[in-house]
Parts: sequence; C-alpha cells; structure tokens
Amino acid sequence: MNLERIKSIPNGEKVVPTFSPVEMDRRLVALRKHMADNGVGAVLFTSYHNINYYSDFLYTAFGRPYALVVTQDSSTTVSANIDAGMPWRRTFGENVVYTDWRRDNFEYAVQQVLANQGISRGTLGVEDDHLTPDLRSRVAAVLPGMTFTDVAKATMRHRMVKSPEEIELIKHGARIGDLGGEAIRDAVTEGVPEYEVAIAGSNAMIREIAATFPHAELRDTWVWFQSGVNTDGAHNWATSRRVERGDILSLNCFPMIAGYYTALERTLFYGEPSAEHLRLWEVNVKVHRRGLELIKPGAVCKDIAAELNEIYEAEGLLPNRTFGYGHSFGVLSHYYGREAGLELREDIDTVLEPGMVVSMEPMIMVPEGMPGAGGYREHDILVVGEDDAENITRFPFGPEHNILGV
Repeated sequence: MNLERIKSIPNGEKVVPTFSPVEMDRRLVALRKHMADNGVGAVLFTSYHNINYYSDFLYTAFGRPYALVVTQDSSTTVSANIDAGMPWRRTFGENVVYTDWRRDNFEYAVQQVLANQGISRGTLGVEDDHLTPDLRSRVAAVLPGMTFTDVAKATMRHRMVKSPEEIELIKHGARIGDLGGEAIRDAVTEGVPEYEVAIAGSNAMIREIAATFPHAELRDTWVWFQSGVNTDGAHNWATSRRVERGDILSLNCFPMIAGYYTALERTLFYGEPSAEHLRLWEVNVKVHRRGLELIKPGAVCKDIAAELNEIYEAEGLLPNRTFGYGHSFGVLSHYYGREAGLELREDIDTVLEPGMVVSMEPMIMVPEGMPGAGGYREHDILVVGEDDAENITRFPFGPEHNILGV
C-alpha cells in the first residue's frame, strides 16, 4: 500500500486544558533549562507520566508506543492513528499522528519531528526507566547521529515540587476522595459483596469529578474495597466476597483527574472488633498520628521512617509492617508513574520542602489464623508549606469513627 506514514488530524476544537498556558510553559521552561545546561538537544518522552506532565495528554497504549518530543523551540506529541484527533485536542503544543500502514512508522514520525527542527545529530534525552530495549534500538536506527542520555531522574525532581495550580487540583482530588469514602461507608451492610461497595464509591467520585471538571476525561477512577482476609494487601482488588459481621474492612478511594492521583484509605470494622483487633488498630493509629506530626519542611524522609519504626518495634509489630510510610502525589496511577525520590523510606534522604505533596500511610498485616488477623492502614495527604504541612484529607480515622453496623 502506498499510504501516508504520518499526518495531522486537527479534528474539532482544542479542549479546555487542565492547567493554564502559564503553568504548562513553566514546566517546559524548567525542562529546557536542564536541556541547555546539559547539552541535550531534544528529549523523547515515552512514559505516561512525563507525556502527561509536559503536554496534558494522557495516552492509552493498547500495545502502541506514544511519545512527546521536546526541543528548545517545539513540543509535539506523537500518537497513533487509532486515536484520530483526540490527542491533538488535548495536547498543549503540536501533535503528529503515525499510521499503522508500516511497522516502523512510530520511529519514522519521531525522526521527522526532529528533522523539522533541524535536529539529526547531538544528544537525545530519553527515560531509561521506561524506554524498552526494543523501542530504544528502533529509535536509534533512525537517528544514527544521536547519542542517548537519561533524563528520567531530572524530570522526576521537577515533578516532585508542585505549583499552586497543581496543589489546587490535588485538593479537589482529596475532597472527592472523601466523598467516595462517605458513599462506601453508607453502602456497607451485612452480606453486601465487595464489588457493590466499590461501585458505590467509584460512581460517587466520577460524578463529582464530572461536575467539578466538566472538560476532563472521566477515566481511571477506582475503589479497592476489601474485607476479611482480602485486607492483607494494599493493592487487592474488590471480589465477590460478602461482608460478614465482625469483619475488618479496608476502604480505598482513588479519584483520578487528568492523570493526577489522590487517595483516601481507612481501616473500618463491621460490628465490634475483638480486643486484639482493637489493640492493633490503635497502635497503627498512633503511628499515623505521629507521622502526620513529623511531615513538615526540613524533615528528611528516612528520619521520619526511622522514628515511626521505633513505635512499631516497641509494640513488637515492626515485622508486620508492609511498605514505606508514604509517597509523593501528582501525575501518578496504579499503572504508571512514581516519584521514587520522595518516598518515606529508610533509604531516601530527600528533604521535604514547600510545594511537595506527600501521604502518611502506615500499614501492618497480621496473617489469618492469628489473633487480630487482617490489614490495618490509614492514609492522609499533606501539602508541605513554608512553616508546616496542611492535611487536606477530612475523612475521620480510628475506632471512634469507623466501627459500622453497631
């Protein structure tokens, strides 16, 4: 077939963007400064998170590669023909579409975008933590005059400090997560399947996102509602298990707004917990409260983890801890993105600074067959300010609020 390899599909009108042009330019200016300082002539982003962060477009891969090519003078998303004009409508910058008529059309499109900017030699920034060896070799084959350098760590540092516009969106996400939590709490009854409770929470959040952000795509918002043994893992999906009296429950709401993730996570019980369940829950709440106090500008991630470890250790529960105490928020989802440099873990020496947004989310797990069996987790989101941190989660936690059905 003698059909076009790349094309433009400016179908319809540009949508109302998530962020202002000033905000998007701020991000690109910071990136371009890094490029200039390090002799990088162009950057080829392939990850969900960086393409979304620098262009406001969040792709759906379905086995096809996508990209954002940034030079000192241009910013262009490279999308598949299957998506037609949607990427153009949602891209801050330009868009080029590659067709399916030849297998190497994606890398041809990247090469053409760079050629149009007069770039065929020099240094190309790529994401070593995302670009697969196969795709890397395919791009290298059409750009023989370019050498590759990693920009993933530098861009992660850029994303770690949020702008006022980002913080405003994240605050809406936290508010909407609280609404999802209320819908979940109202839906819990004896005998209800986990998935029905999850549906109630996700529907409430999607409707509120639509009302608050009428121009946003409504995608990826979800709930993990777990009961009994299913509470043992933080990322266990809802099942058909039915809630029983005496169950430990785990409420997990995740509203997604334009690629931005927020979360609400709470331990609940349906019916009175046993004495050991109550003791373990209260220990975890104690850790959570202390963790909220420790998040402030100037605090070091690993120091927060070390102090909280001491509380668990004094109770003999340190081996029951399941993951780090918190992480950064922003462009993030269960299938993409992670600002690993801003996690509250023993091996992270990042210093908290104004504009960072982090969670406090301690969790312990006691295996089935042991007294107090189940997973216990609380989760709040904090915005680090100049002097302290603002907790933007409002849903209450602890035994005095979250014992249901009594």
